[in-house]
Amino acid sequence: MIRTFHNALLGLTIGCFAASSGWARCADHVPQPKPQNTARDVVGTDLDTIQERGFITFAAYEDFPPWSYEQDGKAVGVDIDLGRLIAEDLGVEARFKLVAAGETLEADLRNWVWKGPVVSGSVANVMLHVPYDSAFACRVEQVVFTGQYHVEDIAIAYRKAAYPEDPPVPAYFRFDTVAVENDSISDFYLSAFPGGQLAGNVRRYPAMADAMIALAQGETKAAMGTRAQLEHGLTPDLGLHAPPLPGFAAGNWTAGVAVHFAYRPLAYAVDDAIVAAIGDGRLEQIFADHGLTFRAPELR
Repeated sequence: MIRTFHNALLGLTIGCFAASSGWARCADHVPQPKPQNTARDVVGTDLDTIQERGFITFAAYEDFPPWSYEQDGKAVGVDIDLGRLIAEDLGVEARFKLVAAGETLEADLRNWVWKGPVVSGSVANVMLHVPYDSAFACRVEQVVFTGQYHVEDIAIAYRKAAYPEDPPVPAYFRFDTVAVENDSISDFYLSAFPGGQLAGNVRRYPAMADAMIALAQGETKAAMGTRAQLEHGLTPDLGLHAPPLPGFAAGNWTAGVAVHFAYRPLAYAVDDAIVAAIGDGRLEQIFADHGLTFRAPELR
């Protein structure tokens, strides 16, 4: 089974948020050796070169609707539209690599931002949809984390007929079935809390889109996942809400971008483009065009 973006995010959630509890930012960090500018460590491209050659490359996760996926042979989705917006601001063409998620977020950043994959392929100038956490940023010094553009959260979609009065909360799934993406954050949460009492009613699907189809067809009463993925699969007979999630360390997070640490002027230019698009409403319009709710980040 292909691991998805949320597997990488799950590793970030478990590793970083737990490790950073009770510590000042970067208090326990040991600086890493910097990559040397020799041989295959010389990767990426500076802003001047990008503008001279006339295009910028973006890495985006494959099979990740509504963010990035292939349709009729073309890359589409919110992140793809965001990449085009950034490229337009820089005065260049946008080119996209749809990449598979690795076992961890660190692996994705190594493969597509600062070093390159072991077997074949090359890094991109910018990687899209990278979850931001300040403690995690201390651990990966080869990358500049910038361009925060959206706050994502975990929500529950449900059949309105099954819950005519009160939308379901996790405790309901002791008795009712709920669809999740296999090995996702929601799967991990529902299977473990409280004490495994919900595990018997969790129905796992290869992708969140499949889980939403199952919900729409009445195979389950609810589905749990990220708000955007749930909204992407909503039908008129389905509702959605985001209840409190007891024991959930990271019920929401900010999505941003990643750039090689050696190309900070590029990182600043990308960040400026995103901030401008948030300020003038262009980014919110992209979300609206995809039928999604936009939540501007509180920049840190």
